[in-house]
Amino acid sequence: MTAKDNTFVADLEEAKQQDAEAERFRLNARVDEKTRELSAAKTLIRSLQSEVDRLAVVENFLKTTSLNQEPNWCKPSKRKAKQEHGTVTLLLSDLHLDEVVRPEEMDGRNAFNREIAELRLKRVFEGLIEQTSHYHQGTIYDGCVVLLGGDMVSGAIHEELRETNEYPVPATIKHWTPLLAAGLNLLADAFGKVHVASVVGNHGRFTTKPRYKLRAFDNADWLISALLAERFATDSRFTFDVPEGTDAYVSVYDTRILLTHGDQASGGGGIGGIWPPIMRLKARKQANNTFDHMCIGHWHQFVHSQGITVNGSLKGYDEFASGHNFAFEEPRQAMFIITPERGITWPVEIFCGNRRQEGW
Repeated sequence: MTAKDNTFVADLEEAKQQDAEAERFRLNARVDEKTRELSAAKTLIRSLQSEVDRLAVVENFLKTTSLNQEPNWCKPSKRKAKQEHGTVTLLLSDLHLDEVVRPEEMDGRNAFNREIAELRLKRVFEGLIEQTSHYHQGTIYDGCVVLLGGDMVSGAIHEELRETNEYPVPATIKHWTPLLAAGLNLLADAFGKVHVASVVGNHGRFTTKPRYKLRAFDNADWLISALLAERFATDSRFTFDVPEGTDAYVSVYDTRILLTHGDQASGGGGIGGIWPPIMRLKARKQANNTFDHMCIGHWHQFVHSQGITVNGSLKGYDEFASGHNFAFEEPRQAMFIITPERGITWPVEIFCGNRRQEGW
């Protein structure tokens, strides 16, 4: 062979080696791609299996745990003349947990975050016990009714909330459910029996627009209440009513209470304030059912009058209220005592804010 032929052969061998090397590189890249796909598929399978397991737990919970219980201890019964009995009732709503309120945006009139909310929630539970043990003595308490009136979480129904909330809604539920359970347990230790009734608010929904079909299920407030009911399912001190609709009814002695969030009432911007829409709401509710007293949240203003209790909020004054020039409202929650003889008596505000302790 000539030198030219040798060069040709060498070039041919080199080309073959390069082609083989390129093919190996391509096959290795393909193997890496398939390995990544397999790993992703395994991760997806584990995630789906975890979701299947979670849904099985939820299904078993819904089958085995009653979410619509009635407390036997607060039904009418004969009392001895000298016995002064009552049931203490806490309206716990509009907590707006994990919302952030910055004092810099509202002339330093309020602040709110997870750390502050923990302090305020603790003051609510302890304040209820203090009011009944120190300021309203001489009553034998048959138990405690806790009305969870919705908007437990800040939620993500507005873009600004998604941007500024301290944590996303799932993390909020995980953090706060045990703390709410601890507060309920504190009340059970103090009053012996606790009945919890719950409705959903507008901030807890997982959709941007309000919905009416599956309204309760698609809401963080319902999930928190269901998780609390599951947590206390074996504790005979507790009963829970977690309805699938917008309203809950609680009968204490001869007094029937309607609990609803209050977002079904609209308006309230005129000289009459919040009363015209709230009175219309009460009249419409009474056209469909019978009750003696209506408890609502939503409006973040404590009012007790004419068979209605409107709750304040744990969050207190915020940027929205300041921007609309609403009157200042301190963070507070409502409580009252129900007696067999007089029905709802002694409405009291539990003020839960303390600027010095909260450090702002």
